[in-house]
Amino acid sequence: MSAGNSIGKDFVFTCFGESHGKCVGAIIDGCPAGLSFWKKDIQLELDRRIPSKREIVSARVEKDSVEILSGVFEGRTTGAPICALTRNRDARSSEYRQTKDLLRPGHADYSARIRYRNFNDYRGGGRFSGRMTVAFIMAGAVAKKLLRRFNVNIAAYTVAIGGIELRREPTIDEIERRFDNPVRCPDPDTAKIMEEAIMNAKAEGDSLGGIVQCIATNVPPGLGQPIFDSLDADLAKMLFNIPAVKGVEVGAGFKSAEMKGSEFNDFYSIREGKITTLTNNAGGIQGGISSGMPISIRVAIKPTSSIGKKQKTVDLSRMKDTIIEVKGRHDPCIVPKAVSVVESSIALILADHMLRAGAIPKVLAEE
Repeated sequence: MSAGNSIGKDFVFTCFGESHGKCVGAIIDGCPAGLSFWKKDIQLELDRRIPSKREIVSARVEKDSVEILSGVFEGRTTGAPICALTRNRDARSSEYRQTKDLLRPGHADYSARIRYRNFNDYRGGGRFSGRMTVAFIMAGAVAKKLLRRFNVNIAAYTVAIGGIELRREPTIDEIERRFDNPVRCPDPDTAKIMEEAIMNAKAEGDSLGGIVQCIATNVPPGLGQPIFDSLDADLAKMLFNIPAVKGVEVGAGFKSAEMKGSEFNDFYSIREGKITTLTNNAGGIQGGISSGMPISIRVAIKPTSSIGKKQKTVDLSRMKDTIIEVKGRHDPCIVPKAVSVVESSIALILADHMLRAGAIPKVLAEE
């Protein structure tokens, strides 16, 4: 039985480490030999994870300097497992030791204690912390570099924070500039309003959630292994492994429940000798298999659980009701950080399914 630390069949991602442990890392097994790859390919993804405006994110500042321990030699992947990690150098655990018996609302403190019979690392949430998504990004950097070799591109961006929503389709150029502002929204005017909302919530000792949109283009048709390894099922599973995710929509998603069949169905057409559809309500996946249309996914991100407001909870050491004020350094909104994590998560699944379908060879030809 799997311990739950790995995902994928041909492109396997294993995550290790804890929030306040020595490091967080990723092992990628199954990456084809011959891919041009350097440490900077991972470092670039890590660097853009955290917005430059520190006021809207946690005061915990990890430099996240990546170390590649195996699987890459002289700028090429070797076909051996790739092991990459980054050290935790700015963890402060004292606050967690003082309140380890107080269950933090919104966190996995109680469920983890029950599951692991008090042997779990409770500091900063341990394995259940958003810090673990750094490993997703390191593994995702490998997957994205591999996918780009085959002209598959993935772009995620913020469409909503705290009820403030981008209500138009951004242009390709706008999406390309999504990392130019701290909230990763392609529309600068909407981004400013979102940023103000985050700062207001922070001033109140509260937090906000939001929605991340992701588009994957040039995905070949025919990816997916129905019934139980369907492409959309595997994408949803991977995305739900992101700690803050509480909902996933493919294509029209929940809006499809309000539509008629004549409105939802994507009509077929031939354009430049290729089969295409006039709309994309299915989100690029039909019957669990990619259709060749862009894969479109929306991900709901909950508000950060650690907030400064007083909250009702239980003291397990005394088995009594009590009040908790969560201390420490926390993000008033984790949506901006989640953008890179969503991109990486989708890249991991697409790379796996392209390998499984034979769309990517086990050893790459020389470039």
